[in-house]
Amino acid sequence: MTEGNFVDYVKLHISSGNGGKGSSHLHREKYVAKGGPDGGDGGRGGHVIIRGNKNLWTLFHFKFKKHFKAGHGEHGGSNRSTGADGTDAVMEVPLGTVVKDTDTGEVLFEITEDGQEKVVLEGGMGGRGNWHFKSSTNQTPRYAQPGIPGQERDITLELKVLADVGLVGFPNAGKSTLLSVITSAKPKIADYEFTTLKPNLGIVQYRDFQSFVMADIPGIIEGAAEGKGLGHYFLRHIERNATLLFLIPADSKDIAEEYEVLLNELRKYNPELLDKDRLIAISKADMLDEELKAEMRIELDKAFGDTEYMFISSVAQMNIQELKDRLWKIIDRQEPDPVSTGSTDS
Repeated sequence: MTEGNFVDYVKLHISSGNGGKGSSHLHREKYVAKGGPDGGDGGRGGHVIIRGNKNLWTLFHFKFKKHFKAGHGEHGGSNRSTGADGTDAVMEVPLGTVVKDTDTGEVLFEITEDGQEKVVLEGGMGGRGNWHFKSSTNQTPRYAQPGIPGQERDITLELKVLADVGLVGFPNAGKSTLLSVITSAKPKIADYEFTTLKPNLGIVQYRDFQSFVMADIPGIIEGAAEGKGLGHYFLRHIERNATLLFLIPADSKDIAEEYEVLLNELRKYNPELLDKDRLIAISKADMLDEELKAEMRIELDKAFGDTEYMFISSVAQMNIQELKDRLWKIIDRQEPDPVSTGSTDS
């Protein structure tokens, strides 16, 4: 999906280099009448390589360049000189990029580490020079191998945002508002659905100069797993988040039902998503009084089971620090404080 400078899906055509041909040169030198074959090997054609770069956050640099071609190997020379290898075409991508074969849809590999390199298309081998073919019965071969041609391929790059915490919720649940309050990110905020059409990343500053990354994933709707509402474009970004923060507004018609719909969409898209650590935040809780919260807790304790939840308000800065504390404990895999599951706020 593309919006502005954020690009997380591109299709590219790549070509590796041809191998250089071997030389069929015969050695000639003063006082050496018949020096024999000394043709060198051809150089290898250039590979097409994909490399991870932690400083990249988007595939925008591929927006206007769709074709990548590696250099050809040079031909072999005399004196058994091997031709130079073709120049590799190196494509740098952000971490979390999945590389697929466009024609078959097969996942070739994923880039998850800085500096990680994968050869997506190998260059052609160089041909062998004629000195390889000399023998007692054929002392002056006048032939050599041609280089192997390079290959061509169409590939698709899909970016899955890497973050410590991913915000999951229906459109207009307050995810962008929370991100703007808890981080220095400035996502677009408006009172209509699908205000966010791209993942937004923000760095949450925690205690003692520690920090973690939070991603605002565009809102999920019922049927997203089947592709409804650009569902596949949204859901794939959740796969790379270590912890899921479910955000459900306090004015929802049925908080428990909304949570189940969200879980069901994740389950249908990828059941492994449900194995991630999760926390539920009831947003816009500043509109609730203590009596109403107490009544809601009785129902929510039953609906959420062992999954922890808390009431927050981004606008009123209610329980925001407590939310950071809870998320940090989950991310840092520390044992939580000895409190019962259920609501964590007073």
